[in-house]
Amino acid sequence: MNELIKISSNENDEQVVSARDLHKGLGLKKRFSVWWEQNSKQLIEHEDFMGVPGGTPITNGNGRTQILDDYFLTIDTAKHLAMQSQTEKGREYRTYFIQVEKAWNSPDMVMKRALQIADKRVIALQNENNQLQLETSVQKQQIAELQPKASYYDWVLQTKGLLAISVIAKQYGKSAQWLNKLLHELGIQYKQGKVWLLYQKYAEQGYTKTNFAPDDAERLHPHTYWTQKGMLFIYETLKRENILPLVEHEDVA
Repeated sequence: MNELIKISSNENDEQVVSARDLHKGLGLKKRFSVWWEQNSKQLIEHEDFMGVPGGTPITNGNGRTQILDDYFLTIDTAKHLAMQSQTEKGREYRTYFIQVEKAWNSPDMVMKRALQIADKRVIALQNENNQLQLETSVQKQQIAELQPKASYYDWVLQTKGLLAISVIAKQYGKSAQWLNKLLHELGIQYKQGKVWLLYQKYAEQGYTKTNFAPDDAERLHPHTYWTQKGMLFIYETLKRENILPLVEHEDVA
């Protein structure tokens, strides 16, 4: 069967043709807009026809392309409009559309379309399943990322009083020397004599307190201890450096 006009299918699995293609194929002398206005009065939009999104590009004699209004017609509507022309071409198109419908509704074509629809549904389900798996993986990753924070926060909130830097470093599986050095490199503290002090930018934030304790010779020496606020500050600071505390830790009295 020779193709008289391009036939496509819409989202409802219905065969449709372009109204402009049909008008041109019928060889009508009336302008398309006049012909359409006269013949579409009895048609129902979204049942018999539907507007073509964005229109149809038409190239004129000057080589310029215009975007013109166009409409998708169902095969039944196209048959009706073909017969309305009362021309030999109209009868030819009507016969052609009848043959197209028979082929479209043949058992083989019905089965083929059913398999295509089933394939599309399988692909859609696979995509949906892949999306759910991705979302689950992301949620697990988020939980894994939040777990150290929750564990560390719980530990901080349960901790009473002030803590030495060595106790905080232990939560990272490190030594006080490592943490003091890191905080110095990050521009948070400096060493004066034997004691670590916060730079002025941080000194008045309530992160630390300095207490005096006697040494072996009973002389008082300053020692820096960290408050709960300071412990959380250390956590947030190190987190930005991609350094997180251990998830499991020993309880601190």
